[in-house]
Amino acid sequence: MTGGRSILLAAGGTGGHVFPAIAVAEELMARGHTVALATDARGTNLGKLLAGVDVHQISASGVRGGLMAKMSAAVSIGVGVLQARRLFRKIRPECVIGFGGYPSVPTMIAATSRGLPTIIHEQNAVLGRANRLVSKRVTAIATSFAETSGIAVASDGNVVLTGNPVRAAFSAVRDQEYPPIGPNGKGVKILVMGGSQGATVLSEVIPRALQEMPETLRRRFAITQQCRAEDIDNVRRIYAEAGVYADLATFFDDVPDRMAAAHIVITRAGASTVAELAEAGRPAILIPYPHAMDDHQTANARAVEASGAGWLIPQAGFTPEALTMRLQSFANLQNILIDAAKCAHDFGGSSAAVALADQAKTLMGVSLNGGRGPGTEPAREIAA
Repeated sequence: MTGGRSILLAAGGTGGHVFPAIAVAEELMARGHTVALATDARGTNLGKLLAGVDVHQISASGVRGGLMAKMSAAVSIGVGVLQARRLFRKIRPECVIGFGGYPSVPTMIAATSRGLPTIIHEQNAVLGRANRLVSKRVTAIATSFAETSGIAVASDGNVVLTGNPVRAAFSAVRDQEYPPIGPNGKGVKILVMGGSQGATVLSEVIPRALQEMPETLRRRFAITQQCRAEDIDNVRRIYAEAGVYADLATFFDDVPDRMAAAHIVITRAGASTVAELAEAGRPAILIPYPHAMDDHQTANARAVEASGAGWLIPQAGFTPEALTMRLQSFANLQNILIDAAKCAHDFGGSSAAVALADQAKTLMGVSLNGGRGPGTEPAREIAA
């Protein structure tokens, strides 16, 4: 296939949806394709992070709440479908890839109604609600985990495992060796990430866990931690009183470098975070956000734990005492971390952006050669 064909990506406005789309866009443009992004108002700024991609705003809202809320959402989606159809006339996409989030719904409905080759990508181990709305209509479903719940049996034959695309900076970490911990368990470096806004529970539990350790044990650890602005002064005070080295900030713009230097990461279990850890080959203690939709973060964390690449601690059980026991085992038995890092390395490395670009190429080839549309035998063969 020669380059220059138009491909439209559709994603909700959060980083968890847009960043995988950006990674795929980079791969598609490297192959010579023209790429556009359909998203909401939040995603327009994120989409501008990638030069050469035209960003278009599409109307949509979540289908939740009472009757009136659902009727309003239906109207919004209908408007979005009309906007997407106008966009199709302008850019003439030959394939449409959706990354979840409600702004992707009208775009994918418009694409399937025109018989275009379509793919939805699910970042989590549970199919999201937006993807669920269109999953029976699309040509292929790409997943990040080998086991993804919520996919209808009728759609199961069109599923392909690609992994979750991550930014190239994390792939570069993958080629670096796991850093030596040092003699006698000294210098265990912990990176604490709480998502884009930090997580208060991490700022409450981790400093106390270090503070309550025997001095000889806590001095074996060095902390790099993202905190909420309202938490950072108290966290800094506790670490200073405990004599623990801590590099604190409300935001890190060099996460791949910090992850490369870390021996263990303590974080939430969002899809992008899990994918970045796996790509970088770094083990993690995962504390799923308990109010995540469909509890998808717990499902993500279970998949990581099952692979041997980390440990799941539910937020209700994430106490200073529980964390102290876990960290003490790392300091005294360094092979626990080294083995988990190897498992994390094996868990990642899926070249997900390449796999999705290849899937689009194949589907466009089927379309040109007389493929019979969504849900037909050619799509099942592709996804097998």
